[in-house]
Parts: sequence; structure tokens; C-alpha cells
Amino acid sequence: MNFLNFVILTLLQLYTSVLLLRVWMQCVRADFYNPFSQFIVKITQPIVRPLRSFIPSIGPIDTASVLLAYILILLGIIIPSYLSGTSIPFSLMFPFAFIELLTAAGKMIFWLIIIRAILSWVSQGRNPIDRLLFQLTEPLMAPIRRVIPAMGGLDFSAMIVILVLYALNYLRVDVLQWLLSVTLY
Repeated sequence: MNFLNFVILTLLQLYTSVLLLRVWMQCVRADFYNPFSQFIVKITQPIVRPLRSFIPSIGPIDTASVLLAYILILLGIIIPSYLSGTSIPFSLMFPFAFIELLTAAGKMIFWLIIIRAILSWVSQGRNPIDRLLFQLTEPLMAPIRRVIPAMGGLDFSAMIVILVLYALNYLRVDVLQWLLSVTLY
């Protein structure tokens, strides 16, 4: 059962990350003609297109992709508990899934920043993914750069965004503990 649980959870998490990446690319208006962007669109389009026929977008947010990612995270909570024979209170499933959706978005942003930093050392802007990573991470890093400019050629904006993401992760743990305490008592 552990193997099956691992495979199912990994596939659900990967596809959720791809869906959230698609949503983020639309929010920041990234270049959809980039080869990597085309890959993301092609891998999500067969499922997202039918959903879009009855779930409209809200502004720049692709609601169909967000809803599908939420459902996948909900399945990622329900399936392992079913396979292991444990149960999560029904009243906790939906808020827990929402918090996990936000966590998955934070993890995606974290990895985008890490990959951008590593590629900046190696390719120095000659790779088509570099431009896309710039478009995906710059909306978060530019406001920080305006407040704290680069010092001695070092840009601290990536580290500050990562620290904020870590702080939000600790907040997630506190909120989940609070939800458990409210539900159980």
C-alpha cells in the first residue's frame, strides 16, 4: 500500500503543480509562445478546456485550473486516508485542502526562484526558460528590489521572498493546529 500511496500522491502533486504553474503564467502574462509554456499548456489543455466551457475565468485567474488543482489536492487527502484506513473529519477536509493548495503554490514559487538563481549562474540569459523564469518570478522580486536595492552586486530579493515563503509555511502549521483544536474540542 505504501508504494501505491506514493505513486498516486506523486502524480497528483506533480499535476497540481503544473496546473498552478499554468495559472501563475496567466496571472503574470508570461510568454505563451515559449517552448516550456507550450508544454505546460499542452499537458493541461485536455482537462482544462472542457471545464472552461462551464467554469468562467475571474479576471486573470483561470478558475477552472484552480478548481481542478483544488480537487486534486482534495483527492490527495482522501485517497491516502482511505488506503491507510484512517479518516479525516469531513469538516476539516475542505479548509485543509485550501491551505494545501496555497502551500503547493508557495512551493512552486520557491522552486521557480531556486531554478532561476541556479540558471543565472550557468546560462546567463541564453536559454528560453530563463526569460520565462524571469517573467514568473519578477512580479514577486521587483517590489522587494525597490525597497532593498542590490548591494555590492548581490541581489537579496530572492532570499527575502524565500524567507517570506518559509514564514508563511510556519503560519500554515499554526493555522492547521488551530483548526484541529477547534474541531476536536
